[in-house]
Amino acid sequence: MAKVVVVGGGWAGSGAALAAAQAGAEVVLLERTDMLLGTGLVGGIMRNNGRFTATEEAIAMGGGKIFQAVDGVARHKNIEFPGHKHATLYDVAKIEPQIRRLLREEGIEIRLKSRVTDVKMVGPGVIGAVVTEDGEEIEGDVFVEATGTAGPMGNCKKYGNGCAMCILRCPTFGPRVSIAAKAGVKEFMGQKADGSIGAMSGSCKLHKESLSKEIVDKLDRDGVVVVPIPGHLRKEGALEMKACQQYALKEFAENIVLLDTGHAKLMTPFYPLDMLRQIPGFEEARYEDPYAGGIGNSMRYLAISPRDNCLKVEGMENLFCAGEKAGLLVGHTEAIVTGLLAGHNAVRKTRGQELLEIPTSLAIGDAIAYVNEQMKTEEGRRKKYTFSGSVYFERMKEKGLYTTDVEDIRMRVEAAGLTNVFLA
Repeated sequence: MAKVVVVGGGWAGSGAALAAAQAGAEVVLLERTDMLLGTGLVGGIMRNNGRFTATEEAIAMGGGKIFQAVDGVARHKNIEFPGHKHATLYDVAKIEPQIRRLLREEGIEIRLKSRVTDVKMVGPGVIGAVVTEDGEEIEGDVFVEATGTAGPMGNCKKYGNGCAMCILRCPTFGPRVSIAAKAGVKEFMGQKADGSIGAMSGSCKLHKESLSKEIVDKLDRDGVVVVPIPGHLRKEGALEMKACQQYALKEFAENIVLLDTGHAKLMTPFYPLDMLRQIPGFEEARYEDPYAGGIGNSMRYLAISPRDNCLKVEGMENLFCAGEKAGLLVGHTEAIVTGLLAGHNAVRKTRGQELLEIPTSLAIGDAIAYVNEQMKTEEGRRKKYTFSGSVYFERMKEKGLYTTDVEDIRMRVEAAGLTNVFLA
């Protein structure tokens, strides 16, 4: 039986592990912290705008179990907030145990607090094993890197507003280490619109209990609260720094937009606490994540791997990438679908089969190919891409790829010959 080692247990790594297991491989999933899902522990938004299409494509291709697990802990379904329709909000407090159970039921070995710091090469472009910080060598036939592109702390200080003590918890569990870079691959960085390096994580979380009863009741009932910001309390320029450019709309600059993900998700990368507390209903507001959400958030897109449209890392024979490592694709859905493809292709590689490149007749395939093309230009590296808004969602609509007609999506997948391909 082929052995696939997935490094990084966020949404991308979880998707990769699931797909590799479904394809019949022995799978080991290594995560440096004590929980899976990474930023998915504080995210919570699914199916908004074009993510609905991408989700249903992935389900039709056989990747449905992970999305079913998300739906099982949804707090709200089919909600709207500025610029976004038919969103699902999952409970960030319940999602991690749900995904952990799913992966273990699939026979995946999950090893937490297993930070990979090096690789052992056995030939040109061939990794024989990854090495953990305590010196253990974990061998595999093929590897999937889903380590993300944020951190360490020094990068948040260098390119952002400083370490914000975020969900990534670099001080506690050690910083991200790039497997591709350790293998000799020259990676690249994303940029902000002004050309500076990186992008700031897209939102903060507030303790619900620190907000007024009126706000909490509305959040629990409707899933969304929009509170106008007095003109003198609006902060300028923060939206342009966001990784999540689908939320860089004027409505998010002129209003406090909160979403109910268990916590109150504040749709801005930071907001000075003294200003926030001047807004009615927020007089006692407190940040849940990051703890320093009044001044900043984590910086991302600092280590992206060059790859082909099958998600194999360029210059490597047995290394695939997913999630942020695969490019400037932003979001949970984007991470999951790239993870599914990377994990599936990892098993194909061990069998000597032709790797799967999802055709551009599907949104997932078009996004993977389009982002790969755009990342090769300086202008393209200054943009962020997502199924849910900004540049790529507009492209989806222009190409007729965006639809909420589930039967139509299934027919497209069938026409591409990919129905249940991730189960093969």
